[in-house]
Amino acid sequence: MDEEPTDARELFNALVDHEGPDVFGRVVVPWLAKAGRSYRDALAHASTDGVWRTGEGVPERQDLYLPHELYALSRVSDALLHHFQPAPDPDGTRQWSGALSTYDGWPVVSRAEYLELFTTLGMSPFDGTDFDPFRHEITEVEQSDDPDEPIRITEVVWPGLMLGQLLFGRAGVRVRAGARRARRGVADCSPLYWTYLRRYRPTRDLSDGWGSNSQWRTDLRLDYRTPAATRLNVAESTDIDDPAHLGDEGQLLTPAERRDLLRHRCLLRAPDAAPRLGAPSRWGGDLFPYAWRLPGPEEGTGRAG
Repeated sequence: MDEEPTDARELFNALVDHEGPDVFGRVVVPWLAKAGRSYRDALAHASTDGVWRTGEGVPERQDLYLPHELYALSRVSDALLHHFQPAPDPDGTRQWSGALSTYDGWPVVSRAEYLELFTTLGMSPFDGTDFDPFRHEITEVEQSDDPDEPIRITEVVWPGLMLGQLLFGRAGVRVRAGARRARRGVADCSPLYWTYLRRYRPTRDLSDGWGSNSQWRTDLRLDYRTPAATRLNVAESTDIDDPAHLGDEGQLLTPAERRDLLRHRCLLRAPDAAPRLGAPSRWGGDLFPYAWRLPGPEEGTGRAG
């Protein structure tokens, strides 16, 4: 019997609408059965960079436009990870001005159930011990007395996921670092770009401000890692050092700060030009880095801090 077409937007809406216990058994399991093998096969086309981004060479599930579908699936992930995330500023030592989601009705699943959903779709989990901005999202900074102490993972809060060579979601980690590497109150509180939802910090993505249908035409940011190179935001073409395409705020960031923003998806410290940029809500949240791309791939898979 032919599999009935389904998509991640349908799953997201079903998760949000579900009331009562066992959201995994009652919502996720039937959705996986309905999606079937054709859905997993379609996702597999995104596992390596190539012409699939133009819609070519994707014969299965032609009803799915994969960049949009991957974004919708990332919303599912964000909703299911909400329960695992720390509360915003639990001890009052991190400060950030910005809107946070106050809705606490997101679905609750176990870590095993979360991984079962995405491994069934062909993804591989990871966590890791050495901090790597490609693989790890900072959820909380413990500030070291040594301002130059490198960023070090102290706890993995949730696992990351790879779809072949494509990064689908970074692992959430608590870290210890010197203030010149990652500042508490900025690296763990400032708006996180290319992200739909976090419990503990503001987020920004290209769906912001669009209507209930248009927002689903957002693409997932595409980052790839191979044994030879790391390539970030490969679907975009704006040179991160081209002042004509950086916007007023982007031009005021140093090249190193722009690279931090692209690699970490947030700023790690207050920028050098903070007095010119104005209030933190502006230099932290009004940047527009979505089209930025490094001049070339980063060699190897070494960890950067």
